[in-house]
Amino acid sequence: MSENGLGEDKESGKRALVAGGGGFIGHHMIKYLKKRGYWVRGVDIKEPQYEATSADDFKVLDLRRWENCLEATEDVAEVYQLAADMGGIGYITGNHADVARNNILINAHMLDAAHLNGASRYFYSSSACIYPLYRQNTPDIGGLREEDAYPADPEEGYGWEKLYAEKLCQYYDEEGKLPTRVARFHNIYGPLGTYDGGREKAPAAISRKIALVDDGGEIEVWGDGLQTRSFTYVDDCVEGIYRIMYSDHSSPLNLGTDVLIGINDLVDLVAKVAGKQIQKRNDLSKPQGVRGRNSDNTRLREVLGWEPQTSLEDGLTATYGWISAQLANKPSEVAASK
Repeated sequence: MSENGLGEDKESGKRALVAGGGGFIGHHMIKYLKKRGYWVRGVDIKEPQYEATSADDFKVLDLRRWENCLEATEDVAEVYQLAADMGGIGYITGNHADVARNNILINAHMLDAAHLNGASRYFYSSSACIYPLYRQNTPDIGGLREEDAYPADPEEGYGWEKLYAEKLCQYYDEEGKLPTRVARFHNIYGPLGTYDGGREKAPAAISRKIALVDDGGEIEVWGDGLQTRSFTYVDDCVEGIYRIMYSDHSSPLNLGTDVLIGINDLVDLVAKVAGKQIQKRNDLSKPQGVRGRNSDNTRLREVLGWEPQTSLEDGLTATYGWISAQLANKPSEVAASK
C-alpha cells in the first residue's frame, strides 16, 4: 500500500471517463487520475475554460443526448459522473426547470450507458442541496448526517434532481447492474473555478469582489451575511472522490469539511488573505439559500479513515491568488467591472 492508503501510486492500464471534464471539479479530477497513471477520456459540452485539458481523449458532447452518453462511456472501466447544469445560489434558484430537466437527462442516460457499455465502477456527484430545508433553518446548525436526507424536503430543482439520481444509483447497484458510489459535495472551491458570469459560488464571488475593490472599499454581500456554510478545497474533493470510488460503501457519503463559517466572516477571511480592509453592504433582496449548512463527517471517517485536510485559510489563499492573477491579466474587464 502507498502512504495515502490508496494502493499503488500508478494504476497502470486503467481507463476512466470524467464526465464534466471541462468543468471545475472534472478538470481537477482528470489531472488527479493522470497523475495516478490512468488513461483518461474527458467529456463536456465545452472545453476547459482556463487551461488545456490533460486528458488523453477529450470529446465535446451534449450529455443530455442518449447517443452521446453511449459514445462517452465506450471502452472505459471507471466512470466519474461530474457533469451537471449548476452554479451558485443565484443560478440554481432562478433556473429550476432548466436545471432539473437537464440534469435528470444527463444522469439517467449516463448511468444506463455506463451499464450497457460494461463499466466496472460508477461514481456520482450529488450535493448537500439534497438535505431537507427543515434541518437548515438556523445558522448554528449541527452537521448534517447522511440519514438526515429523509423525510425528503430538498432544495427546489437542483436538490430534487440530485436526490432522484441518488436513488437511481442505488437501484442499479442493488440490482447488480453496476456498482455505484455517491458523494454529497459541500461547497467545493479552489483555483480554476468559475469566478464571474453568474454561476460562481460564494468563495469565488467574494474573492473577485475583493480583488476588484481598493483597500478600504465596500463590496456587496448577498443576504444578511449571517447564513453559515462549510467549504471544501478542490484538492480534497478529488482525493475524496477517488477514495470513495474504491471503498466498499455504496450508500451516499458526505464529502466536505465540518468547519462552519458565516458569510460575513468568510468575507473578512478573504480580506485578510488579500491584505485589505473591506466594508460590507448586505443586500437582503438577493438569494441567500438556507440559513445554515454543515457536514457531519462521522461516517466519512469511519468508511475511509480520512477526511478533507486543507484549512479554509490555506484554500482561500490559493483561490484568491489565482482569481486575483486572472483579473490582473484582463485589465479591460476589470475596468468595466468598476
